[in-house]
Amino acid sequence: MTDALVEQFTNYLRAERDASPLTIRNYAADLDAFRAWFDGKFKRACDWTSVDQLQARSYLVHLNERGYNRATIHLKMSALRSFFRWLVREERMKQNPVIGLTLPKKARRLPKFLTIQQIEALLNAPLKSGGRGSRRATNAANGLAGASPSSDLAAWRDKAILETLYSGGLRVHELVQLNDDDVDLVGEVARVRGKGKKERLAPLGAPAVESVQKYLDVRGRSSRGPLFVNKFGKRLTARSVQRSLKKYLIAAGLDPSLTPHKLRHSFATHMLDAGADLRSVQELLGHANLSTTQIYTHITPERLKKVYEKAHPRA
Repeated sequence: MTDALVEQFTNYLRAERDASPLTIRNYAADLDAFRAWFDGKFKRACDWTSVDQLQARSYLVHLNERGYNRATIHLKMSALRSFFRWLVREERMKQNPVIGLTLPKKARRLPKFLTIQQIEALLNAPLKSGGRGSRRATNAANGLAGASPSSDLAAWRDKAILETLYSGGLRVHELVQLNDDDVDLVGEVARVRGKGKKERLAPLGAPAVESVQKYLDVRGRSSRGPLFVNKFGKRLTARSVQRSLKKYLIAAGLDPSLTPHKLRHSFATHMLDAGADLRSVQELLGHANLSTTQIYTHITPERLKKVYEKAHPRA
């Protein structure tokens, strides 16, 4: 059933907030879930403009009773809060019924990350997998004959993808949106569009620069268009990157359930372990708030050992 107010809200998110399609889809789904609950609970159609705090609190209780975890409850209530905030701004209602509700505290989970040795194994996997293909890729990059274009493209593309994700601490959605002209191999940076289309410069280390250069040598350069493409020349999707990552995780003997985001976690953890300050890591990750970056300040054995050796007189 079409909901005119929800449709107007999603149009607002798209046009004025420049929200991603995924965010818009999730918000619409969460609002639809509330409306379905409301219709069943109160035996009448939900009138968004007259929802009160008691009804919003009742929905919060419902989510708790259904066993949703705290993070999911926060996301669902955040969608409602944003929607009602918009209704108040549009003067469709006087106050936001979600404001003032006490949500369950989020569990502070330490982000999973790979060790430097595990990262090395993973980043080397694309050129090691199927040894003959990796030799063909190397031959092509060196201008030698007898290389298969399709295998060359896949090997160096996937190597470049993994190196770029880890080198710049990119989100996978940021990576797949890169265009050729976003990457400056001489300056060793990539122009990244983060959440809310906010731009930042992500560093590219020497291995990432080399891998992207060799990938482009095989693929061919263009001044515009997507950087990472499939065999049909179309932009890769985040799902495609996830599928490729799983293959290389298996090849490297690592947990195949790990997501591309774990490379971002690893980037942040390794930077802090090596002595980078939190503010710098915040800028590199594109976090709006320092509190978001602070989840990476967990103490690893390596960092603990460095602190001990530096501080203890008998170390």
